[in-house]
Amino acid sequence: MTRASFQKGVFDYYKKHKRNFPWRRTQNPYHILVSEIMLQQTQVARVIPKYKLFLKKFSTVKHLARASQKDVLRMWLGLGYNRRALYLHKAAKIIVNEHGGVVPNTIEELIRLPGVGKNTAGAILAFAFNKPVVFIETNIRSVFLHHFFKNKKNISDEAVLKLIRKTLPEKNIREWYSTLMDYGVYLKNSVGNPNIKSKHYIRQGEFKGSDREVRGVIMKAIVLERKPEEVRIKLGIKSKRFGKILLKLRREGLI
Repeated sequence: MTRASFQKGVFDYYKKHKRNFPWRRTQNPYHILVSEIMLQQTQVARVIPKYKLFLKKFSTVKHLARASQKDVLRMWLGLGYNRRALYLHKAAKIIVNEHGGVVPNTIEELIRLPGVGKNTAGAILAFAFNKPVVFIETNIRSVFLHHFFKNKKNISDEAVLKLIRKTLPEKNIREWYSTLMDYGVYLKNSVGNPNIKSKHYIRQGEFKGSDREVRGVIMKAIVLERKPEEVRIKLGIKSKRFGKILLKLRREGLI
């Protein structure tokens, strides 16, 4: 498969089936930052309404930086992984205090922001600034594993990143990554999840009854000014386990 034929095949799919998301209709770096943090480990369908409400409440990075932690967490309810809300809040303060309210446009500056790793930074640079960066996420990984590693297993991200770099177009970087993501979703729904070939693949544990579920219910109760003990009784959680979860939330600065 040549570079040109691969690009054409993926683009042909995108032209017919591309998805329409609110963050694809903007190049505002702050909006892109919000969307990328929200989309970490969270389904798109859950993110869309929350993204709109969040930006309605905190329309600029300065508005977010000035907000109280409680208000930010309240707007985040329903997305899970509440630490991301704290990271985004702290990132907004850094952007305002150290960058004059302007979202940085270099990988080095972006990865210094809380909650922004190398791949999230790459996504921000691609979608907000159309920069020819190389990054990977689950749907992009699926495309390359499916097409270039058909009969192999335990594939490292380093091997995939080399191919992403080789197939990167000279322009339209923003659209190219949207194309890869949409095509990756299609592959998962049509041929199964190619990511099981990845060296980094981890199957998500059951949510029901997990500490993640308890953490989410506790956070919701506190943000809505209810007593955590009512949550413990309702869920039937033993005091010792419940206490450990509360202590961890406190150490993380969430409560």
